[in-house]
Amino acid sequence: MKVQLFIPCFVDQLFPDTAFNMVKLLEKAGCEVSYNTEQTCCGQPAFNAGFREEAKEVCRKFISDFTGKDYIVAPSASCVGFIRNYYKTLFTRDSAYVYGAQRIQSRIFELSEFLVNIAGVTDFGARFSARATYHDSCAALREVRLKDEPRKLLSCVKGLELIEMKDNETCCGFGGTFATKFDDISAAMADQKLTNAMETTAEYIISTDLSCLMHIDSYGIKNGKILKTLHLADVLVRGW
Repeated sequence: MKVQLFIPCFVDQLFPDTAFNMVKLLEKAGCEVSYNTEQTCCGQPAFNAGFREEAKEVCRKFISDFTGKDYIVAPSASCVGFIRNYYKTLFTRDSAYVYGAQRIQSRIFELSEFLVNIAGVTDFGARFSARATYHDSCAALREVRLKDEPRKLLSCVKGLELIEMKDNETCCGFGGTFATKFDDISAAMADQKLTNAMETTAEYIISTDLSCLMHIDSYGIKNGKILKTLHLADVLVRGW
């Protein structure tokens, strides 16, 4: 099975180890992995900030960078959700890209979704002796319809005790530009998320979205609520 990697811009710049761990998982699942070094961003930051024409330019490049029929897999439900749900609103009249946008939407998957539902692999032989809780990102839940898949993968990690936090479907307060424009509200939401997570006595908080984890981690460090954060891919390669 051939797979094209999409590594979101902030993962590429800030969390490259997660990208490498994703490659390890895909290869262990029997996939032939390729990476187009010309890729950049999916266009979501510009779109969410209201710059629709600028977003269209970035999205056109994304469509051109990911031609072919192979699956596209990304370690970010946020980016996958944007591509699936909003590319069709950008290219309704731009006939040269309508077909490409439709093809991209049907080929792109978030990592855990792909591993469980397409590759059919849940147990990677990971070992991680720790207590953890799981954060459902808004994009994963509401745009990708993702909930059970990450938990199925984590349930196969030997030594990991997964404890569900209260209100686990509540937003962490990041939301991209939301955290900048409404910083007080964003901080209060992060505080609530961390409080609920820490009440489980977990040592780690795990998610499919590093953007959420980055927000939670930075708020916790600043305010003395320290809880280690890990992307799902970083957990699934433990103990190999």
